[in-house]
Amino acid sequence: MGMKLDIVDVFGSQALRGNPLAVVHGGEVLDTSAMQALTDWLGFSETTFLLPPITNGADYRLRIFCPGRELPFAGHPTLGTCHTWLASGGVPVRDGVVVQECGGGLVEIRRIEGMLAFRAPPTRQAGPLSVEERAAAAQLCQVPEDAIVEAVHADNGPGWKLLRLRSVEEVLAAEPQPRAPPGTDIGLIAACAPGNDADFELRAFFVDGHGVLVEDPVTGSLNAAAAQYLFGAGLVKGRYVAAQGRKVGADGRVVCVQADDGVVWVAGKTVTVARRAELVPRASE
Repeated sequence: MGMKLDIVDVFGSQALRGNPLAVVHGGEVLDTSAMQALTDWLGFSETTFLLPPITNGADYRLRIFCPGRELPFAGHPTLGTCHTWLASGGVPVRDGVVVQECGGGLVEIRRIEGMLAFRAPPTRQAGPLSVEERAAAAQLCQVPEDAIVEAVHADNGPGWKLLRLRSVEEVLAAEPQPRAPPGTDIGLIAACAPGNDADFELRAFFVDGHGVLVEDPVTGSLNAAAAQYLFGAGLVKGRYVAAQGRKVGADGRVVCVQADDGVVWVAGKTVTVARRAELVPRASE
């Protein structure tokens, strides 16, 4: 079988309002540079390459690329690829739990509230940003210092720096600078007013391969790290819904649940948009 391409809409509140993901089947014939080139050309926030596992207990292996770099872990690619793997006939080794192998290790995926959900990976760095880190993140996002309630590390593969702001209006008003240093990953979050259909509003920014600061439509890894911060700080309990993407034409909803054992699960809708498009060899050269 040659290479095939699926497109999945992840975290959308309705049709075509989530974050699109390209999933490549049969990509074993591609080297890293070819995977990166295809990712850059497609232009989605991420493209994944579904591969046979090499670790005992894993159901499949995943390589995750965004424009300009490979990622050890990302959330919407995890759910979207699992959706595709199951739809193509994948049967997990463990009943009711899919185990994904990726650069960040093994990630568990299961169904919560009828949606696929991934177990939030442990944060590699948490705690407050330094004075210099806080100032740099605020400057890049053009956020006034007095709008920031707290600024913390939320590194779970992508090295997110999370700024919690006073209001959703201040989150949506941010107008980030057009360019940023390599490796920049910044999230903004604020609590929504009572009566909203979401409890928090997020925005996420990362740098592409050309140094351009890009806004991501809906971001699983940031939501996972933000949930661990919010639950850990006692700012929310049990379950909440986050909205993301309004500034870029998306309308995402991410459900974050803390189980009785303290584990955080991140869930969202996954919908196939295109199935088994053939990738001809020249597309990967």
